[in-house]
Amino acid sequence: MKLRTLAFGLSAFLLSSLSVFAQDGGLPVSQCQAIAQKLPNVRFASFAPPAVQFVQAGKALTLSEREEVDITFVGHSTYFIETPGGVGIATDYSGVYQPSRIPDVVTMNRAHSTHYTLTPDPAIQTVLHGWSDVPGEKAKHQEMIGDVYIRNVVSDIRNWGGGIEENGNSIFIFEVAGLCIGHLGHLHFELNEAQYTEIGRLDILMVPVDGGLTMGADSMSRVVQRLRSSLILPMHRFGPPLDTFLAMFDGKFDIAYAKEKTLRVSMRSLPKKPTILVPQGL
Repeated sequence: MKLRTLAFGLSAFLLSSLSVFAQDGGLPVSQCQAIAQKLPNVRFASFAPPAVQFVQAGKALTLSEREEVDITFVGHSTYFIETPGGVGIATDYSGVYQPSRIPDVVTMNRAHSTHYTLTPDPAIQTVLHGWSDVPGEKAKHQEMIGDVYIRNVVSDIRNWGGGIEENGNSIFIFEVAGLCIGHLGHLHFELNEAQYTEIGRLDILMVPVDGGLTMGADSMSRVVQRLRSSLILPMHRFGPPLDTFLAMFDGKFDIAYAKEKTLRVSMRSLPKKPTILVPQGL
């Protein structure tokens, strides 16, 4: 009980700082990164930044609606995340797989052309590349957009010539409604300790399960088990059957299949045991 109280107090302090920084035009404080390593196995309070007015279609949202994030699998590595404040985010966006509406934000990675486009729809307000066009530099994103804080952690990728391109992939992290949502992108190598520390806590994890185009199923399963998110959403399915990836967990995680196309999730609804949820259309 003392540990849970301490977690709540620290979380409240950090979330208060987040609002202050955002209002002052400074960089927000990551609620997922700051205390993830200090308090393992602790659940954190959800929040709504006071500077954000939660209104959709002219109707104020209820407390329950303010806590809920909608996640829809669109195709390949593209998930569409809709925040309580109405911000729509498409991950690994190439323009081939289109969500139900034009996204407000898109993230991209350039391992393959199916994960990015250099000619996105002009109506998209924010385009975040997971790579830097300046040799030797890392892509760095710390963006407060509406009610969601978006940041990234870079990783290396293999290039078409058989070499390694440093910092060519970004793991994008979306912090919203108290949730920490991570998208691994086109992850080619197992993460190191520094990257795990940068990532922090992830409640929801979007993970490629192709079995080799990114990483082998055994390597990817080690990353998933280390992050130990409450909800794991597969994507980027190629090659071996999905069962090959699922079998790697040998009962350590629950496995479920989505009954609806859109998943509505909140801190309150996260499963108690880590669960791999196979989305419709995968």
